[in-house]
Amino acid sequence: MLYGGTEANQKLVLGHPSGLFVLFFTEMWERFSFYGMRVLLVNFLTMAVIKSDTVAFPGWGWSSENAGALFGTYAGLLYLTPILGGIVADKLTGYRWAVVIGALIMTLGHVSMAFETEASLYIGLAFLVIGTGFFKPNMTSIVSKMYEKIPQKKDGAYTIFYMGVNAGAFFGMMLCGYLAETQGWAYGFGLAGVFMLLGTLQFWLAKPLFGEIGEVPKKVKKEDVILEEVEKLNKFTVLDKILIAITAVMGLLFLLNDPTSKIGNVHLLPEKLNLFSDTLSGPLQIIIITLIVFLFLIVSRIIRYERVVRDRMISLIIFAFFTVFFWMAFEQAATSLVIFARDYTNRTLIGSSALIFKIVNTLLTVIPLFILTWVLAKLAKQTGKVIRGSNIILAISFLGLWGIAGWMLYLDFSKETTEVTVSWFSVLNSFFIIAFASYFSKWWESKYNPSSAFKYAFGLILLGIGFGFLAFGSLAIPQGAKTASISMFWLIAAYFFHTLGELCLSPVGLSQVSKLVPARMIGFMFGMWYLAIAIGNKLAGSLGGMIEDITSEYDTTTFFLIFTIIPIGAGVLIGFLNPILKKLMHGIR
Repeated sequence: MLYGGTEANQKLVLGHPSGLFVLFFTEMWERFSFYGMRVLLVNFLTMAVIKSDTVAFPGWGWSSENAGALFGTYAGLLYLTPILGGIVADKLTGYRWAVVIGALIMTLGHVSMAFETEASLYIGLAFLVIGTGFFKPNMTSIVSKMYEKIPQKKDGAYTIFYMGVNAGAFFGMMLCGYLAETQGWAYGFGLAGVFMLLGTLQFWLAKPLFGEIGEVPKKVKKEDVILEEVEKLNKFTVLDKILIAITAVMGLLFLLNDPTSKIGNVHLLPEKLNLFSDTLSGPLQIIIITLIVFLFLIVSRIIRYERVVRDRMISLIIFAFFTVFFWMAFEQAATSLVIFARDYTNRTLIGSSALIFKIVNTLLTVIPLFILTWVLAKLAKQTGKVIRGSNIILAISFLGLWGIAGWMLYLDFSKETTEVTVSWFSVLNSFFIIAFASYFSKWWESKYNPSSAFKYAFGLILLGIGFGFLAFGSLAIPQGAKTASISMFWLIAAYFFHTLGELCLSPVGLSQVSKLVPARMIGFMFGMWYLAIAIGNKLAGSLGGMIEDITSEYDTTTFFLIFTIIPIGAGVLIGFLNPILKKLMHGIR
């Protein structure tokens, strides 16, 4: 058989095995639930606690600082638990069981959040972090196994798979956001859980396609290990393992301490220390020392390799460093940009403006739904008898999706004025990715394909330009203003340039780890890469939470200029480093 899985999986849909589209829809529903909840969290936490003309459904009235601290920790942990989830799947459960376990835990997390109590919120977020750890790394592992015999088709497979990611994010933010803002927060949080459960069921019922792919791993006999290869490995020493444990524990405590100290006045780390500074807080001093220890660990590992391998790993560390700056700014989409859309953007449209929006929103909703339904029909045609139950669950899911979308559009057209939801702006990122991804893919495959450093430079600079639009548009907002009504154009332009930046930077990322790192270090360096993204997300939450303080003391333009100058400066710097990075990479592009 050409593809992994059973004989039934050899039946093709759009030139790929049927099982790929089961994974496509599974990932789509998971991203639907994830982004559907994500777009609501900060809005819900910071919404006023009293119902009024402008507040239809009260929130908890948190400060942006506290909301940002909680979101930053949650987002940071989402990129750390997959390291453990991948290990558990490799050693114990296998990929398929790990996906199901993760999906069920995430479903419980969404259900818990729908109760809207403080305890249920924290329990729900904890479940989502743990569930993502099981789910996230193992879906891509199943795709990889399915194409093990024909790796040349993996790029196309992952392109289709990640379209599922963006389709799920698109509809999750649109529909969960719409329900939450028009019917109540619990409906938005609850809808995310419903589709997460349906996605789990359709994946589990599609078992007949996968065969041995993702099964519980078989034990490897000691005599099967080639001793000569083991002796050549750069093994982790006892000191390495101790340093990994120390840095992991201290990093986790720092992540948890930020929201617990601000929200509940519970301090997991000392508030004050006199280790090397009287001005820095105790937690900051501890995390600086932890980062120094971690840097020592990285350097001590790298210097044990021969020169070419060592140089390549150094180049990867440089890329990881700049990754922090990208995600620190890009992930403002979940914090400060949500607040900006709600409090500072004119979202009320009348007359021809309202009609144009209704038509555009209808096309944005209906066309992707038609395409996805068409793909579902082709999958059902090829696998109708083999995975009948899975296809029925998918059909029910899509009927629900069509019903909610149709109801949303009907309500919009029945009103003379249109109140654009806060969450609608977040949908733009997924839409622009779907619209422009193919053009960037052709660019990367052409003779004009830029180096990794220049891709990073373009990505960071475009990201900064997006924030530059917001900084310019915010000039009309007075210092200390709590509300304003600036044009939607500035926010739309920002999301457009942010997405172009993401499309430039995304080809580098994780693919560089597999290219630049020796096999023995791949797991460790993947962990380091995820750590860089986690740090970026944590900084995004913390800095995004400062929007109230900075706009009060200075103005909104100053706040967005921070995210204009830093990414552009970082982009220019890595562009200048291109010759050095090319030498360090020794021919790897």
